[in-house]
Amino acid sequence: MINSMVNESNGTARLRFVWLSMAFVLLTVSCQTTYYAVWEKLGKEKRHLLKDNVEKVREEQAEASDQFASVVERIKSMYGFDGGDLEDVYAELNQDYHTCEQRAEAVRDRIDNVEQIAEDLFSEWAAEIDTIENVKLKTKSRTSLLDTRDRFARLQRSMAKAEASMAPVLNNLHDYVLYLKHNLNAQAVGSLKREVADIETEVSALIGDMNRSIREAEAFAQTI
Repeated sequence: MINSMVNESNGTARLRFVWLSMAFVLLTVSCQTTYYAVWEKLGKEKRHLLKDNVEKVREEQAEASDQFASVVERIKSMYGFDGGDLEDVYAELNQDYHTCEQRAEAVRDRIDNVEQIAEDLFSEWAAEIDTIENVKLKTKSRTSLLDTRDRFARLQRSMAKAEASMAPVLNNLHDYVLYLKHNLNAQAVGSLKREVADIETEVSALIGDMNRSIREAEAFAQTI
């Protein structure tokens, strides 16, 4: 009897999970459809939205690069200060770190948005090609779609690399900032020079990845 009740409960839970998952998918699709419909009424098709968001990715990445570079400079400024000054510099460094987190999240969100719009655009494009009866025009349109997909794939790879580069930097900054919070004195700061060098190296690599992604975004935006 108890096993039967447990099985029934598990079955109900699984069914509820399925329905909730379906509801979430339908809601997401509905929201995305409404999003496109609103913009279409304002004269913007998916290709316009993709271009706009690619340009915004470029802007978000540039701002994130500046912020990561700023936090490295803030860390460097801690050397040579006395204990009283360190309190103020630490407070600013902690704020810089949280701003880096926010910038990184903004980049991730924007990349997700670009990928979603691109996927929807390419699906729509492919479906519309199937309705073209003129063989010559159909072939040209399909070639254009494949070329655009290839160019977007290059952009997508560069965005993914830049996004992945942020995680280890943020992890090291997190550890560094927390250590300083627990050991805010000149001796502790001096003992972290090796970590600072590692962070600086990682930030330099991150900025390089960001710049490459920014260039890819610029190139793609000019041709879409």
